[in-house]
Amino acid sequence: MRSTSLDWNRTLAIAERTAERPPAGTQAVRNPYSSLPNWLYPTFVVVALGAFLVYATWVVFFERNGEYSPYLSPFFSPLIKVASIPPAIWVAWAPLAFRLTCYYYRKAYFRSFLWHPRSCAVPEPQRGRHRGETAFPWILNNFHRFAFYVTFVQVAFLLYDAILAFDFAGRFGVGVGTVLMAVNVVLLSSYTFGCHAVRHLAGGELDCFSCSRVARARWRLWRGVTVLNVKHDRWAWASLASVWLTDLYIRGLVHGWFTDFRWVS
Repeated sequence: MRSTSLDWNRTLAIAERTAERPPAGTQAVRNPYSSLPNWLYPTFVVVALGAFLVYATWVVFFERNGEYSPYLSPFFSPLIKVASIPPAIWVAWAPLAFRLTCYYYRKAYFRSFLWHPRSCAVPEPQRGRHRGETAFPWILNNFHRFAFYVTFVQVAFLLYDAILAFDFAGRFGVGVGTVLMAVNVVLLSSYTFGCHAVRHLAGGELDCFSCSRVARARWRLWRGVTVLNVKHDRWAWASLASVWLTDLYIRGLVHGWFTDFRWVS
């Protein structure tokens, strides 16, 4: 108890020091809970998400092949071919909708791209009356749960693809692409099933967790989801990186940039 009190006093003292009025003519913006520069996080988000969006746009609209047997790019799963339309167009909208409406990513792009706000306890430019997410286009964020349902189906397809990646013309094998696809499924599953929508589905709208067997089962499920949800931001970035790396590797094989290192029984 004494340790908790000391930690709280220390945190309060730090917050009070950072809240002191800066000298005239300067604007000091500091985060009392981090020693890192306050501009570092929004800059990282803008650079990382911006680079991924540029890459994803190129793949979705200008790449027609994401398959190199037995590998299939996550941008192309499930593989749907209709006339001359790029196959990734039929797939990319689902993870885009899920991440765009994700609670963590909403915080990330609001703070970084829109500076709305840039950080906790930091004033922002005057933007008129604040309406939250009740006006277009932000009201679409309320469809996050429905985006999860679609993404759940896609993760199932990716799991199936990862299993097929062990099949080399009827023989069991493991290649670099196999490992990347398997890791990608694990990271995407951890991100998808740790989201706030799943947490609500598991334990939401319950007044008593111990009143019935079903309620107790939902409580255990809620605790399991919470384990993933605590690090939801880490899973978000790790899964984004794994999707990028997996597609980049398979794309390199498709274009002949390098050969696949594999072991086949």
